[in-house]
Amino acid sequence: MNLQTKYMNLDLKNPIIAGASPLTTSVESILRLEDAGAAAVVMHSLFEEQINHESLALDHFLYANNESYAEALDFLPETGSFNNIDAQQHIDELSRIKKSVDIPVIASINGVSSGGWIKYVKRFEEAGADAIELNITYIPTDLNMKPDAVEQLYVDVVKDVCSSCSLPVSVKMNPYFSAPANMAYQLVEAGASGLVLFDNPVRVDIDLENLSPIQRANLTYSSRLSETLRWNSILYNKLDASLCASTGVHEYEDVLKALMSGANAVQMASALLQDGEGHITRVLQDLERWMEEKEYSSVEQMIGSISLEHTSNRDAYERSSYMQALQSYKR
Repeated sequence: MNLQTKYMNLDLKNPIIAGASPLTTSVESILRLEDAGAAAVVMHSLFEEQINHESLALDHFLYANNESYAEALDFLPETGSFNNIDAQQHIDELSRIKKSVDIPVIASINGVSSGGWIKYVKRFEEAGADAIELNITYIPTDLNMKPDAVEQLYVDVVKDVCSSCSLPVSVKMNPYFSAPANMAYQLVEAGASGLVLFDNPVRVDIDLENLSPIQRANLTYSSRLSETLRWNSILYNKLDASLCASTGVHEYEDVLKALMSGANAVQMASALLQDGEGHITRVLQDLERWMEEKEYSSVEQMIGSISLEHTSNRDAYERSSYMQALQSYKR
């Protein structure tokens, strides 16, 4: 049974990548993930050091400590608290991890502007990272800010990061753009070699006892897979970039659905935080069992096999599926 797949320029022994989380912060925890069968890991994020407090004040209320893949709040610095010592420790840990494991290590960086923090991308490369995952989460609060200005912010950051190193760069997208397909195209044109679908921001809430804003880790479940499947299916084979499914990938069925919709690989974080590193082993065993029963000899056979590429009128397909779902529910 051949579980191998290719994500960007990385040859993976299977499609499961351990996404950024508290489980990807140290050599010891990443070794456990490797032993359990993870094909690659995304190291926990290094955050942009300098943030404009005035323009992002409301964003901080809404998205402070924001990071995808359920990176727990205790592991994330408050806005403005990051310093050069923290950055050097992060890079030193990346170097130690690379020397200790055989699987690819993807360094993760979180920023919202084309600032001096981009210099750390080159240092990731020097420390041995196999690729970069770029997280850009900007919530525009200025009523006068045009949508194209927001999109250009993302594109500019991707261009600057990609020009700063020779490593493949993936971008963790969110589904909230007015035209996600076009935004995906712009990011790839800017240099992205991969797209991760999708970002999973923390939950915003209000503490009614202390009358203060709070943020909670936003663990996902298989029920959150829908949008990931939708956009993998839409983007499959339309861009010169790899696709990676993230939000909602928990069980082997989720892995299969993600691959068939068009993903080259998947990322797990919430499932591993809830069930431990050994969950990867169980998912891989179930995946192989299903493939054997259905007479699949390789993962490559199923990638994109149930995507919108197989319909001549994609817009009509989406509309008819929507109508059918509503009519079926009414009955």
